[in-house]
Amino acid sequence: MTNNDIFKKLRVALMLRDDQIVEILELVDFRISKSELGAFFRDEKHENYMECGDQVLRNFLNGLVIHLRGTKENPKNPKDVLAKHKAQIPVKDGAENRPEFKAKPRDTEGSRGDEAPAKAKPAAKKTFKKTFAKGTPKVQVVEKVKYNFGKNKK
Repeated sequence: MTNNDIFKKLRVALMLRDDQIVEILELVDFRISKSELGAFFRDEKHENYMECGDQVLRNFLNGLVIHLRGTKENPKNPKDVLAKHKAQIPVKDGAENRPEFKAKPRDTEGSRGDEAPAKAKPAAKKTFKKTFAKGTPKVQVVEKVKYNFGKNKK
């Protein structure tokens, strides 16, 4: 796992935007632009992809500690900070009108939905036998072969 992967996973897990990451890095006097930061989060095959160095990740982690816990003089509760981040995430259009998805119970009989499903007992398994009409012999497609599986012939 590369530093870029760790950085991406932390950004997603903590719900951080690029401007918040820049502010966190400034807490430890590390200056970086949004465009440089965006290069870390690009796909490895992209032409503007840039490898995240140890120094950038180290400064981000040190700044993250200060951001979440605060300093000795001004301590913070990390849960409050994370709740504040969650509250800042904009709500998508139509999300408040959209009903919560609730899975319906499975229909045991497979009815079309216009009938009320009745309680049914599970059907016993039926065995299926191939039957041929009398007088019609089964056609053998492949000849019978005897396998020795590596044993010597006697």
